[in-house]
Amino acid sequence: MKIQIINGPNLNLLGVREPGIYGSSSFESYLPTLRGQFPEVEIAYYQSNIEGELIDKMQEVGFDCDGIVLNAGAYTHTSVALHDCIRSLKAPVIEVHISNVHTREEFRHHSMISAACRGVIAGFGLTSYRLAVEALVHP
Repeated sequence: MKIQIINGPNLNLLGVREPGIYGSSSFESYLPTLRGQFPEVEIAYYQSNIEGELIDKMQEVGFDCDGIVLNAGAYTHTSVALHDCIRSLKAPVIEVHISNVHTREEFRHHSMISAACRGVIAGFGLTSYRLAVEALVHP
């Protein structure tokens, strides 16, 4: 089984950016733990701050992998282009958020991509990624 994790803008700053909201660990330091929890799954990781690059990556892998875990960051709330891309893919996509977006600013309460995704997981810190992988491994 192959799962692609895709992180969007500013998530390269995990561990540095607002640790009270996003925690003090980088995603790169968490990734070995996640891979260790699913040794039978090939977990690839990609991050970009550029919307078009996120779309390019999803189109590249979205017809061959078994699922995508997407944390689109702020693009979650603005991108019809990501929504349209997700709808075009064969692979199911799980939307993930580290924080509970519904306890934050009002503009974060609406997702432009949720309707195109198989499901949404939010508010469990980096554990949100494990829950998403688990949902793809055991649908």
